Amino acid sequence: MSAVAPDGAAPGDGRVGFFTDTSVCIGCKACEVACKEWNALPEDGLALTGMSYDNTGALGASTWRHVAFIEQSEPLGGQRAGAGAGEDGGGEGFRWLMASDVCKHCTHAACLDVCPTGALFRTEFGSVVVQQDICNGCGYCVPACPFGVIEQREGDGRAWKCTLCYDRLGAGKEPACAKACPTDSIQFGPLEELRERAAARVERLHETGVPDARLYGADPEDGVGGAGAFFLLLDRPEVYGLPPDPVVTTRDLPAMWRGAGAAALALLGGLAAVFAGAGRAGGRSGGRSAGKGRRR
Repeated sequence: MSAVAPDGAAPGDGRVGFFTDTSVCIGCKACEVACKEWNALPEDGLALTGMSYDNTGALGASTWRHVAFIEQSEPLGGQRAGAGAGEDGGGEGFRWLMASDVCKHCTHAACLDVCPTGALFRTEFGSVVVQQDICNGCGYCVPACPFGVIEQREGDGRAWKCTLCYDRLGAGKEPACAKACPTDSIQFGPLEELRERAAARVERLHETGVPDARLYGADPEDGVGGAGAFFLLLDRPEVYGLPPDPVVTTRDLPAMWRGAGAAALALLGGLAAVFAGAGRAGGRSGGRSAGKGRRR
């Protein structure tokens, strides 16, 4: 596979990623278990949140795949199975939205931009990985992520997140979560191929009566340059706890540095003018004093 440009701006043919089709997710959590087993992640809570059948709550240092369970009171149509539906599939009831969330491996990754040690790097597969032996625990990457993915592990201090199973990719294997998914909700492969497959899937869902189906993170022109892990959603991104219009948080840094540089130059220019003016005034004052002395 060919390499990916270091800044992620021009992915090559070797870029791979995830397409997560939430319309076929059954909430089995096989992806969570496979991820934890393969990456030897510590246990992070076995109690339910009390709001759903969710025991992990969100992505974090020890949860690199998180299956969300979202219960909605929705009118049920022919394409929406759920409790309370009439014999014709209509009526009032509720539906479950289930989705397996993961690091987005952004094309323009702010976490990578702000890392002072180079612990975060972009691999030849286009993924963004943290090198634990280089991470100093500064935490700059945590607020930089527009999706709130990265977290510092308590008692450790270092940042942890999904690696897209970098070790498995190097051995020619697919990531553990995609391998374990029983419904093919998590699909792995070349990113461009996945985008084409996802667009066709959305079109098919629209034709079969699911008008709210949409892609999230698949557009290379969005605020993060397109995600390496994108999703097919059945409702607005906010419903799934995703930002509706994510933007790389370091987007304005170049303009800010240019502004700071211009301000610094203006300040230096002002100080130089002040000192130059003071020098001329001092010279004139010294000359007048010398003239008075000669007249005496």
